[in-house]
Amino acid sequence: MSIVPVRGEAIQGAEVSWFAPLCSDDFRHLGVPSDDLRSSWENTRDILLRAESLGYRNILCPSSYQVGQDTLTFASAVAPLTNRMNLLAAIRCGELHPAMLARTVATLDHILQGRLTLNVISSDFPGEQADSAYRYRRSWEVVEILKQAWTQDEINYDGEIYKLKGLSTDPVRPYQINGGPLLYFGGYSPDALALCGAHCDTYLMWPEPKDMLAQRMRDVHAQAEKHGRLLDYGLRVHMIVRDTEQEAREYADELVSKLDDAAGAAIRNRALDAKSLGVSLQSANRDRADEDGYVEPNLWTGVGRARSGCGAALVGSVDQVMSKIDDYMKMGIRSFIFSGYPHLQECEIFGTKVLPQLKTVSLPHAYGRVPSTTPATPLGVGKRK
Repeated sequence: MSIVPVRGEAIQGAEVSWFAPLCSDDFRHLGVPSDDLRSSWENTRDILLRAESLGYRNILCPSSYQVGQDTLTFASAVAPLTNRMNLLAAIRCGELHPAMLARTVATLDHILQGRLTLNVISSDFPGEQADSAYRYRRSWEVVEILKQAWTQDEINYDGEIYKLKGLSTDPVRPYQINGGPLLYFGGYSPDALALCGAHCDTYLMWPEPKDMLAQRMRDVHAQAEKHGRLLDYGLRVHMIVRDTEQEAREYADELVSKLDDAAGAAIRNRALDAKSLGVSLQSANRDRADEDGYVEPNLWTGVGRARSGCGAALVGSVDQVMSKIDDYMKMGIRSFIFSGYPHLQECEIFGTKVLPQLKTVSLPHAYGRVPSTTPATPLGVGKRK
């Protein structure tokens, strides 16, 4: 029984996703860059295509300014190379005018023939230090404008930040005609939870002890309940799985064996979300962990010493990792975004040792976000909600 009600509760299985390191975030030893692992079109494309061939259902294409590649450009380039896996593209709300973003997303959704999902991000822009309430208000308005663009004939919006009147939506119809791509969202402040509860579909969490994850789920469910909505819940976590627990723990130790703490701090601080509440909570995990970095059995916080954002990994044998995933699914978590270092190596290890034992689904298709019945229909033409 789930901790909170979830959408489509009868659906069995989980959406198991991998991670495309667009943001120069690939290492053999954390904090020690390798030229052959630097973020590049070729390297990231190869990881994504290998993930699809192994059967992952989705892949997160993250966004950063300081390092790495442009998310939507990368997604549009790799889309024709794929045919089964969804792409979870990160969008930083406000970077593009919302109407132009709606058009961009609709175009990409057609290229992917409905295999697009979106990760809604509310962080600062490069060089900006905006108040949290303002950033989430900006995201709230962007999401509402996107939904108008995807479901109505005109955009008419009178917000605090955006004011649009009588703007035709003919060019911006997505391939997914029942509301557009699913919206995945992560955030911990009251404003973040309110936005997710009102408008998003899957609430993404970073790793914490299970009792804390459970409370996160209850908190955001309370917000969704105000709007008569149910959400899905997801976990973004790194992965180190081996045949035995000892092998996995030894690999984790090796991964940070050359890490200089000053270099790790520099890596963390260059991210645009470095001062966010979510990042501070990942730091608190490390403070609570034991001397080996474990905050609960098989949940290791050492990754967070050299990266912002998601800062912990599941570390253990195949059976131990399967057991942890099963526990999360019993809580009501049905979307998982895994990653590991190096990303291609760990993608293959998890994809061959664990993934074949899991029943997987693609959430957009599971919940009836149906594509157009005429894939060749030009943008702006066809059935409307």
